[in-house]
Amino acid sequence: MRRRTFITLLGSAAVAWPLAAGAQPAEHVRRIGVLVGLPEHDANMKARLTALRQELDRLGWAEGRTVHIEYRYAPAGARVEELAKELLALKPDVIVAHTVSVAGALRRETRTIPIVFVSVGDPFGAGFITSLARPGGNLTGLMTFEASIAGRWVAMIKEVAPHLTRAMFLGNPKTTTYDYYLRAADAAARALSLELAPTHIETSSEIEHSIADFARGQNGAMVVPPDLTTATYGDLIIALASRHRLPAVYAFSYLVANGGLMSYGTDRVAEMRQAASYVDRLLRGAAPSDLPVQTPTKFETVINLKTAKALGLTVPPSLLAVADEVIE
Repeated sequence: MRRRTFITLLGSAAVAWPLAAGAQPAEHVRRIGVLVGLPEHDANMKARLTALRQELDRLGWAEGRTVHIEYRYAPAGARVEELAKELLALKPDVIVAHTVSVAGALRRETRTIPIVFVSVGDPFGAGFITSLARPGGNLTGLMTFEASIAGRWVAMIKEVAPHLTRAMFLGNPKTTTYDYYLRAADAAARALSLELAPTHIETSSEIEHSIADFARGQNGAMVVPPDLTTATYGDLIIALASRHRLPAVYAFSYLVANGGLMSYGTDRVAEMRQAASYVDRLLRGAAPSDLPVQTPTKFETVINLKTAKALGLTVPPSLLAVADEVIE
C-alpha cells in the first residue's frame, strides 16, 4: 500500500471512531412510579423511600443513570385518583403503591402496568389478588399484617393495664382493613372481658371529639389499627392519648418513638427494601402474576417506659422480656 493511501485511510478511521462511538445507543433508562399515601415531609416515609432507593441501587438500578423515579404524594388519600392518572400518564415500567387506597386507585386505571403494593393489610378483601402464591393480575407485593395481629394488640393493652374494662378501636371505616382487624380484635376483647368500642374517624376534629368522649368513662384504653387516617394523624392521637391519660397500642414503632406507649408490628423500612426486590424482578421481565405475595414473618415489640411512667403504669416483666426495643 502506498504511504499516501495509508495516511488517508488512517485519517478517515480516526474521524470514524468517535462518530461510531457517539452512535452507540444510550443505556435505556427505565421509569419507576411511586405513589405514597402520606405527606412528602413525613419523616418515617422519607426513611422508607431512602431504603427503597438504596436497595434499588444495590441491585443495579442507579437513579439518574439506569432508572428515573417519579414520586407523588396523596396524604390520607387526598387527590389519589388524580395523582394515579398523572403518574400513569408518564408510562412507568412499574409502580410502587403505598396503602390500599393508593393501590386501588392505580388498579382502577390500569390492568397492565405492574404494581408492587406495600402497607396493604388485606389484599384479598381489596380485590387485588386471587391467591398469595399466584396473585393473578398486575398487582403483587407485601401483605403488611394478617387479621390475627389485632388480637395481639388487644392482649398487650390488657397485659400492661389489667384493670382495663373498655377499649376503643380507633380507625377509618372506609378503609377495607377496618372490619378486617375489628373482627379479630373483638374476639380477643371478649375473651379478655373487655368491652370493645368501634370508633369511626376520618378527620382531625372527629379524632379529638371521639377520644374526648371516650375518655369521660373509666378504665379505658385505645387500640389504633393501621390505616391512612391513623398514620396521617398519628402525632395528634399520641398527644390526645397523653392528655386524656389513655394507654394505647399502635401498629407502627415510629409512633412509640414519638411518644406512644407501645406497638407491635413489622419493620416498615425493611418492607420497602423488600419492595425494591420486586421492582428489580419486574424490570428484568418477571410477570407480577407469577410473583408470590409475601406475608410478614418477623414482628417487633416496642415499649416506651417514659410514657408508661407518665400514665402511672408499670410494664410487667413478661412484656419487657419480649420487647425488641425499650425506650427509656
